[in-house]
Amino acid sequence: MGKLSKDIARTYNTSNGSFIKRAVSTLLAPGVRAMIVFRFGQWIDRRNIIIKAFLLPIYFILNQRLKSKWGIQIPKSAQIDEGFYIGHFGGITLASEVKIGKNVNISQLVTIGESGQGEKAGAPTIGDYVYIGAGAKVIGKINIGSNVKIGANAVVYKDIPDNAIVVSYPGYKILSYKGNDPSRIF
Repeated sequence: MGKLSKDIARTYNTSNGSFIKRAVSTLLAPGVRAMIVFRFGQWIDRRNIIIKAFLLPIYFILNQRLKSKWGIQIPKSAQIDEGFYIGHFGGITLASEVKIGKNVNISQLVTIGESGQGEKAGAPTIGDYVYIGAGAKVIGKINIGSNVKIGANAVVYKDIPDNAIVVSYPGYKILSYKGNDPSRIF
């Protein structure tokens, strides 16, 4: 089974109902469509110049539609292993240099992005069996181990070892008790 079929199988296995209902809901899922376009773009890159010249415009149109309709941005230069699963669509952005392992789940509003400064300049490398919760940001040239769970709205900018659970700082922190100075607002 190829990478795309394993991506599709992950979504199919989370669906309920009869075979037909599961198959239709899987093929209509924006995450599956995103992976079809992504794998199609990578397939084109491995072809000769004539096939590229004919199919690249089709890929660019499909990819642009993905970005505008569902808010999913996955460049074809990203390295994503089999079984990639997008649970909920919208606001998903992956860096072009990202490396993602097997059976990774991501939710809506996730950014896996590049950092442009210092020794952490670059994109993350993410291990196998990782869950990234809604709104999480994974930024910079860092390593996320295997079997890691990153909670909703967490901002990860340091290496995370295998089998870790990462959550955002609970609650809030008061930075000042001086209040707002209305004269400085206007």
